Amino acid sequence: QVQLVDSGGGLVQAGDSLRLSCAASTRTFSSYTMGWFRQAPGKERELVAAISRSFGSTYYAESVKGRFTISKDNAKNSVHLQIYSLKPEDTAVYYCAARHGSTVNTEQYDYWGQGTQVTVSS
Repeated sequence: QVQLVDSGGGLVQAGDSLRLSCAASTRTFSSYTMGWFRQAPGKERELVAAISRSFGSTYYAESVKGRFTISKDNAKNSVHLQIYSLKPEDTAVYYCAARHGSTVNTEQYDYWGQGTQVTVSS
């Protein structure tokens, strides 16, 4: 069992940067592939970034490539999502998630954080 706590969201202006964090309570954090999802009002939840448990692979949705960077710190049981050049269309609730296995381009995850709201004003 893994408990995930998301943080770092807020109200920002277009063009700003933001760093989302996720703290995991598990002794085996290094064995999990981690991902960040987002869900905007009226839209389906989508995977925006993922990093494999071995750091060998990352995944980014086309809409965020070049602006989002995912990182994982196994020593601190945490994963971060650095977001640059925020756009109004990035407004959503962002969730971190953990999954067994190494595949990064899948939306099948086993554990979820509670979500953190990001609102980007134009």
